[in-house]
Amino acid sequence: MDEAATREAFFEAFGGVRGMVETTVPGLVFVLSYTINRSINVSAVAALSLSAVLLVARLARRDTAKHAFGGIFGVGFGALFAMMSGDAKNFYLPGMLYTLGLGVAYVVTSLAGVPLLGVVLGPVFKENLSWRTRNPGRKAAYTKASYVWGAILLGKSAITFPIYFWGDATQLGWLRVALGIPPFLLAVYLTWIILVKAPAPIDVIAEWEERERAKEAAKKRAKEAAEEAGQKAARGAAAAEAGPPDGEKDRLGSRTSD
Repeated sequence: MDEAATREAFFEAFGGVRGMVETTVPGLVFVLSYTINRSINVSAVAALSLSAVLLVARLARRDTAKHAFGGIFGVGFGALFAMMSGDAKNFYLPGMLYTLGLGVAYVVTSLAGVPLLGVVLGPVFKENLSWRTRNPGRKAAYTKASYVWGAILLGKSAITFPIYFWGDATQLGWLRVALGIPPFLLAVYLTWIILVKAPAPIDVIAEWEERERAKEAAKKRAKEAAEEAGQKAARGAAAAEAGPPDGEKDRLGSRTSD
């Protein structure tokens, strides 16, 4: 397994650098705008417009747009909540609820024996869900890393929700920005460290391709054997139809005359 390529794919699975920008900068724009003009509508439109620009840039470059779509939906819901309620803090509420729900999901799926991180990263490492039954050491690593993600996300929720209830929108906005990238990088780093020490993934894609090659080779051999058998049968039939050679005919004729 190419470790450099795997590391890059691993990081991109979580959005990469652009994913971090697309999820952090719109919130930064909102809190900057709101701090300056105190207008929920202007700030929400500014953040939403930036998310739309980032999405269009992704589509123009034909990059994977799932993180940009996730970002624009999150910003869109936040903008809608804030404008409808008249409370700027509600701009951050959908993202906060998502963080809380995801943290709970990491913990619950780990307790259930199907750690969410394994489901997310299995395709990245071309192992799919083989770690569940064929690679217990790998499963244990995914479980441990999922608990790490759950702890970090629930920790973020434990910090931000009190500010949502008892702080103001500016405090909450700057706190959300501050708690955006660093905890994410910490979780990704700890996950990589845990997985590096785990057993190597079973490349089920390579196994499937090998089975397909073996099937094709078997079909080819069977076809060649059938063709060879057919050719032998055709030669035998032609020989029988032609009768014995002339010398053999003479000998048979002489024996008959005797």
